[in-house]
Amino acid sequence: MHWVMRRAFLVELGRSLYVAWPVLSVIMLLQLALGLLAGFIERWSIGDTIYFTLITGLTIGYGDLVPRHWAARSLAIVIGLSGILVTGLVAAIAVRAMQATLPSREDG
Repeated sequence: MHWVMRRAFLVELGRSLYVAWPVLSVIMLLQLALGLLAGFIERWSIGDTIYFTLITGLTIGYGDLVPRHWAARSLAIVIGLSGILVTGLVAAIAVRAMQATLPSREDG
């Protein structure tokens, strides 16, 4: 019984992500572009730049790479805020998939 519900949830989650994928991919590409610009300003390696972008975009922020220039700091703020947006969208998609999977209260 549980595996049936789990499978239904994963199918619905996949459908919802398929629909939202263009929006999510544009936001993530924007994050990457802003991160590359910040890395260029800070003269970081490409590996450090991508690492910084992912850690900031996921709103983890270890603090081992810190932008010093005001422009790179501004870009980091935008990357972090867009990361919150991505997290919220993915959470909303997961909740919607869960709602579509669970039986409604009217069903009894």
